[in-house]
Amino acid sequence: MFFQQRRGDDGTLSYFYGCGGKGFAVAVDVVAGDEEWFMAEARKAAVRISFVIDTHIHADHLSGGRALAALAEAPYCMHESDEDQVQFPIRGLKDGEILETGNVITQVLHTPGHTPDSLCLLVSDIRRSKAPWFALTGDTLFVGGVGRPDLGGTPEEMAAKLYDSLQQKLLPLPDDLEIFPGHAAGSVCGAGLSGKPSSTIGFEKRWDPYLSMDRMTFMHELTANIPERPAEMARIVASNLGRVA
Repeated sequence: MFFQQRRGDDGTLSYFYGCGGKGFAVAVDVVAGDEEWFMAEARKAAVRISFVIDTHIHADHLSGGRALAALAEAPYCMHESDEDQVQFPIRGLKDGEILETGNVITQVLHTPGHTPDSLCLLVSDIRRSKAPWFALTGDTLFVGGVGRPDLGGTPEEMAAKLYDSLQQKLLPLPDDLEIFPGHAAGSVCGAGLSGKPSSTIGFEKRWDPYLSMDRMTFMHELTANIPERPAEMARIVASNLGRVA
């Protein structure tokens, strides 16, 4: 298995991983302008990009996912609820769905809260174990923080959904499971983000204050500490939905 994390100047984190032995790869949360980097890495590794995935409709940066999918002749994947939102074809991913790329498998988890369509991805290398090796947590769970709840509904409604996603989908996972989020420090997609670009479920359960709060405290604290909205958010979202050129 190969795995690469690509960090942008604004703290955005993208991912490229897959099965080098059998020649398959997955690209996740590609930033516009980085498409050729992914294509070049695929050529160097002698792999074909089989899936391009966005973990949600991004509000802070333009996505390069659709453009990369066209270059790689791969399906562009988002949660199935986005099929009615975007102005272009996607492969809608279902909660619990398994994507196979050689010896590497990816399980889709629908984790609404940051946005209604938010996804996390559990990744396993079956040569080692069928158990997940790491999770890409998008903007649901960060190192030292959680996603902001005001981008896809009322903050109170989305904070409640985020609490359920964390408690029901992510925190029951093994403590030693590595997590790789969609952003590190420098992003406006969450408060209190660490500059460290990875962690484990167990470490975050112990030290991320949001993860030990009861439901009402979580909702109150999260909605009381919302960062400023991303600059040009409306234009960015419209572009990522395909509603502007």
